[in-house]
Amino acid sequence: MHIHILGICGTFMGGLAALAREAGHTVTGCDTGVYPPMSDQLRALGIELVEGYDAAQLAFKPDVFVVGNVVSRARGGDGKPKFPLMEAILDAGLSYTSGPQWLSGHVLHHPTHHATGPRHVLAVAGTHGKTTTTSMLAWILEHAGLQPGFLVGGVPLNFGVSARLGTGNTFVIEADEYDTAFFDKRSKFVHYRPRTALLNNLEFDHADIFDDLAAIERQFHHLVRTVPASGRIVVNAGEASLARVLAQGCWSEQVLFGKDTPKGFSAHGEPHDFEVRRDGQTVARVQWAISGVHNQLNALAAIAAAEHVGVAPALAAEALAGFQNVKRRMEVRGVVQRSGGAITVYDDFAHHPTAIHTTIDGLRRQLNAAGKQGERILAIFEPRSNTMKLGTMTAQLPWSLECADLAFCHAGGLDWDARAALAPMGARAQVADNIDALLALVQVAARPGDHLLCMSNGGFGGIHARLLDALRGG
Repeated sequence: MHIHILGICGTFMGGLAALAREAGHTVTGCDTGVYPPMSDQLRALGIELVEGYDAAQLAFKPDVFVVGNVVSRARGGDGKPKFPLMEAILDAGLSYTSGPQWLSGHVLHHPTHHATGPRHVLAVAGTHGKTTTTSMLAWILEHAGLQPGFLVGGVPLNFGVSARLGTGNTFVIEADEYDTAFFDKRSKFVHYRPRTALLNNLEFDHADIFDDLAAIERQFHHLVRTVPASGRIVVNAGEASLARVLAQGCWSEQVLFGKDTPKGFSAHGEPHDFEVRRDGQTVARVQWAISGVHNQLNALAAIAAAEHVGVAPALAAEALAGFQNVKRRMEVRGVVQRSGGAITVYDDFAHHPTAIHTTIDGLRRQLNAAGKQGERILAIFEPRSNTMKLGTMTAQLPWSLECADLAFCHAGGLDWDARAALAPMGARAQVADNIDALLALVQVAARPGDHLLCMSNGGFGGIHARLLDALRGG
């Protein structure tokens, strides 16, 4: 089969492209605004990419066009369609489908030449931590010899790729609640039909498609409805929103996890070294280099999910000792040596206020544990997600940055006043309207021993390399 993917450089669609290629399909695709790591991964696979969405791509004559949710029927200021290729597909009556639907029919619930039968799908859902937890779970199953397939919204360092078919009968997938396509407004994850569903957390996000938290809870319950009676739902015991989801009806085994929950899986100890308890009984111990209470909870969730496919908690904990995290999750991009101490530059995907707060807090705890309480954190961020661009969560920004010593916001393209939103932080927060000005502010402020934490769900104008170059005197 030949598929042509519209929006191929998104993390999900790029992973789908890799799976389709590995399964023997011919894959081509198009997108705009390409940046690593996905573009590098696709080129390495030999997938032909086209810049833009011009109608001339009908000449590829694929068996089906696979449409990413970046594609819409929108028109620009000149009245012309923003996606002329999609208009041409519709006009010609050609075959098209969504990415999640194609994945479900051709990978998740379709035996391949690798697998001997339908896959046991393990889906990881939640507002935060999906990519990291999916990567943990895939690595646990790999360590246990199950040779899982996986599709992750990032690049797990243990694997070096965001997706693979695997040779076993398990498949781990990051289950996103964002809508499927312009013609299918259900959440992506309703297509996956998992036997193991992991519900990590749930709060308001994606204000561009959801009116309120109740609307997202309804979509999560649609996912719950697809889990069979023989399946398992792993759920965060500390989330009232998830309790409301399950109260709408649940037909599967429920296994709780939480920091102190007496039932299910709980953690006792510091995030980098803790006991794992199952219903109060110690079953494993995790010792690893990953920081943050949020990652401690992610680990519990992954251990509980892996148990459902026969991986003992002790073996799962052993796997986590070798877990290397994910690209763009507290990834150290470089260190500049200065007299009096080094300056470290990090890259992180955090973009929701809760994720920003959790990420900074995790770094602060890591520094404190290493006896570096006096070293500063400079938070450098851009409100780039659709939710943040709408200004829905501006009131939470000062709280999200409270653990940082200084904060620098890139406010270019926003329709709301970032300076007013950050005013409660006083002189600790500075705002710039472009990347050059932001770089200048940070360069003046940075001093030996500082930790420069760059946070964005996009390429951030290549700020990481530019900061390192500037700090080295380039």
